Amino acid sequence: MSLAKWTVGLMAGMSMLAFAAQANAGEVRVTVAEYSAKTGPYFESVKKEFEAANPGITVKFEVVPWEVLLQKLTTDITAGTNADLSIIGTRWLIDFVQQDVAEPLDTYIKPDFKDRFIDTFLSPSIMDGKTYGLPIAASARALYYNKELFDKAGIANPPATWTELQEDARKIKALGTGTFGFGLQGKEIETDVYYYYAMWSQGTEILNKDGTSGLGTPGALEAAKLYKSMIDEGLTEPGVTSNNREDVQNLFKQGKVGMMITAPFLSNQIKDEAPNLKYGVAAIPAGPTGARGTYGVTDSIIMFKNSKNKDEAWKLLDFLFTTEQRAKFTQGEGFLPVNKEEAKMDYYVNNADLAAFTALLPDARFAPIIPGWEEVAQITSDAMQKIYLGSAEPEAALKDAAAKANAVLKK
Repeated sequence: MSLAKWTVGLMAGMSMLAFAAQANAGEVRVTVAEYSAKTGPYFESVKKEFEAANPGITVKFEVVPWEVLLQKLTTDITAGTNADLSIIGTRWLIDFVQQDVAEPLDTYIKPDFKDRFIDTFLSPSIMDGKTYGLPIAASARALYYNKELFDKAGIANPPATWTELQEDARKIKALGTGTFGFGLQGKEIETDVYYYYAMWSQGTEILNKDGTSGLGTPGALEAAKLYKSMIDEGLTEPGVTSNNREDVQNLFKQGKVGMMITAPFLSNQIKDEAPNLKYGVAAIPAGPTGARGTYGVTDSIIMFKNSKNKDEAWKLLDFLFTTEQRAKFTQGEGFLPVNKEEAKMDYYVNNADLAAFTALLPDARFAPIIPGWEEVAQITSDAMQKIYLGSAEPEAALKDAAAKANAVLKK
């Protein structure tokens, strides 16, 4: 090949590379968790609106099912092919920060932007004084109860304590109509959390003040005994360990359980799938000293450090967290508002269901932002399954689980 031809070829190759770089310079890629059938269409509308308002920037959303999201992110990060932005479970954030792949957002965040957020939901993404994520989805948990079953059983009000809940469950069981008093989740995601509701009411926390597991405490034991006694008395649905959250929610929508604890998105499901179901939402019952707690959950959207289009990615984040966009997403998916102005909308102020969840937020606990948390949660779930099945006594199962959890926490 002559020097002239080689030079022409080189210039052509460089031109193609320059064109490719230029073409990608204004592209923002985003990995999105799939919450429902409404997730994809919402982000498609975001793409159209944002690109129209920001000529020169294109957005590419990839919607990924929750069950494979973490694996996909891990694979992409390892290969260096991750997107510019991604939705994550906030509980994963500490690992991304320790791996030094999450970009601190503080240089972009101005006081007026930060003031958009309800502090309760923003704080879980702040580590060592740096903001690594923004709360894209927020939720809490409350007690749903079937008003029709309550009326038939002669129950006037939702239970304020676990003792009252047991009494109400007995009355519903006595109806003898194939219904069960309390829906208890026994497998898969949040099986540990369903146990924490009773544990928190005993004044016990997931972690003790010294950072060790709370599973070995007297309050943890009382909570486990409470659930086991309800199973043994037939106050829950049969086969508890065969039912995940969705299974129990389906039983509630079918009118087969009188009470259950879950998230606000069940209200949207009832509206769509069981519009004639008469139900109410109340606080999770308190324990003997008045202690109670709900589970606060946030998912965050983060920017990756290796993003080549950080300024464009931030523009998209700013757009996503306007009051208008937050309202569209939150109301469509059935989450709680993270935006102060959004929370003032009639949709939330006049929504009895959401008001019940919002009232619980002062008592909200979030999953500890610690290394190994997913492993600790699984250890807890495994212990509860053994207790529910009767294959281990509560005290022995919890002692063993506490030892295993502490081993993980010491790593």
